[in-house]
Amino acid sequence: MEVNLHYEVSKRKRVAVLVTKEPHCLDAILDARTKNKIKGEIVVLIGTENTLMPIAKRANIPFVLIDEKDQSKAEENIISVIKKFDVDLIVLARYMRILSPNFVWRYPNRIINIHPSLLPAFPGAFAYVQAYERGAKIVGCTAHYVTEDLDQGPIIFQDAFAIDEDETLESLKKKGQKLEASTLLEAVKMHLDGRLEVYWGKVHVKPKRSK
Repeated sequence: MEVNLHYEVSKRKRVAVLVTKEPHCLDAILDARTKNKIKGEIVVLIGTENTLMPIAKRANIPFVLIDEKDQSKAEENIISVIKKFDVDLIVLARYMRILSPNFVWRYPNRIINIHPSLLPAFPGAFAYVQAYERGAKIVGCTAHYVTEDLDQGPIIFQDAFAIDEDETLESLKKKGQKLEASTLLEAVKMHLDGRLEVYWGKVHVKPKRSK
């Protein structure tokens, strides 16, 4: 049995961002990095395909392709990269694979995911389609810590927008993706600012420190 001990010290947190092909969440994080709006250091991007590698190259961030189809082998490779880059926080920026319990337990309250609905509701990959087909009046996004139970981790931050009467599925997705990016970014910022504590399965947010 392998146990990773993680000590919180006063240093810039080292962040790994896991991606597939959608760039909107990654773009928001890298834009905040460029503007010095996040305290952490993006040390590596890990992708299931090469689609977003050019973005990593422009940002001068190492990109590691892990396209192994067998999930257990893929996760072994991810763990190796996480160790190599001494990562403190893992951010799933529309990473379209489900991490196994064998992976997740190693990083308690250190993996942040974005889900395109106000959890608990519309679970799974087709949240926008479900919201559209069922005539939802608002659509939201949920940033949460990842646990062994899919989409059930402690909620960090949520946001929502109203659905217009003339909304189309495409316009809904476009608005939703914009909200996903801002919601995930806010959760990442709060974590890196050291404002989050988790106990009894719930995230408690400390107030911002006055300057």
